[in-house]
Amino acid sequence: MLRRVFKAFQYRDFRLLWFGACTSSIGTWMQEIAQNWLVLEITKSPFLLGIDAFLGDIPIFMFSLFGGVLSDRMDRRHLLIISQLVQMCSAIALAVLIATEKIEVWHILVSSFVVGTAQAFGGPAYSALVPSLVEKEDLPNAIALNSIQFNLARIIGPVIGGLALKYVGSAWCFGLNSLSFVAVIISLLRLNINFKPPATAETIMQSMKKGFGFIRSQTAMETLIAIAFCMTALAIPMITFLPVFAKDIFKRDALTYTLFLASSGLGSITGAVTVAALGNVANKGRIALSMLVALGAGMSGFALSTSLPLSCILLFCTGAVLICAFAMFSSLVQLNTPNDMRGRVMSVYNVAFRGGMPIGSLTVGWLVPMFGAPHVLAISGFLLGALGLYFLTVQRNVAEL
Repeated sequence: MLRRVFKAFQYRDFRLLWFGACTSSIGTWMQEIAQNWLVLEITKSPFLLGIDAFLGDIPIFMFSLFGGVLSDRMDRRHLLIISQLVQMCSAIALAVLIATEKIEVWHILVSSFVVGTAQAFGGPAYSALVPSLVEKEDLPNAIALNSIQFNLARIIGPVIGGLALKYVGSAWCFGLNSLSFVAVIISLLRLNINFKPPATAETIMQSMKKGFGFIRSQTAMETLIAIAFCMTALAIPMITFLPVFAKDIFKRDALTYTLFLASSGLGSITGAVTVAALGNVANKGRIALSMLVALGAGMSGFALSTSLPLSCILLFCTGAVLICAFAMFSSLVQLNTPNDMRGRVMSVYNVAFRGGMPIGSLTVGWLVPMFGAPHVLAISGFLLGALGLYFLTVQRNVAEL
């Protein structure tokens, strides 16, 4: 069982990247919990919390396509290192501003946009890099292991971040995050990359157009990208607005917010381990869509729950099915994309996947003051479940993959 789960670890370069990315993700989640709480504490505004999430994610929508073209034209490792350095400098700047008590909300908002821009160029490069580190048959396992490291960080990061926030202050969360980028930079410098970008006379726009043409030529690829957008637009605001549930619905402190994040993260690890153990399983499309229906039901249940233990259980379940769906949708896209097109195709997928986040966060941030967080997120869960049912029963091109 364990051998199947960690099969991709047999590849040295994948191991290096995995451990480096895990360390960086832990730091990022430490900053995430401090930043969300800090914005809410400074402004007392759920809308500005949504704006902060929007500014962090909208660069993905704006710049990822250019990042995808660059990742097919240059050493993906170098592009990733630049991205990590920008994020590290941003974290250092915020740590200094907080420590000197000069922090204002606009500093956080600008930093979110800068970090999002760096991720817009680093994200496609990372997604395109992973398949070149393992054999094709082990790619679903590698994607699932990446989900494990990300969600392991979602547990460890918020726990450390919550304790640091409570006992030593938010500046430490930002400072420790800046140090975490050193690990991934060292890992990237030690990789043996076999991808050599082909020489091309195409302009960036021509390369981008070629990528769109490839996507249109692939059966169900457009549908997969549309589902990715809807999934994040409807589901991710539940995570973004967990501080509102902890602070306003349950009348608790930052440790309850940490408990919520840890419950969701533990569920996500469980889901990722399950996908990793299954490996290159058949009927990925049908399984992923079923998980989407279950995710919608779990979201609605959490939104309407008034019991803290039940809410944690539902966050665990939604975390598990979200990662199952994400890993399987990602595997379907990666397995049907050649290496020389992977940066562009994954940039479009990332635009959809990450582009749904700011739109969802901004919309929910606008609706929550009018209708309340429980009602807004319950409706989001219902819509997500209906989407999954539609593609399971009516438009079945993904269900048949």
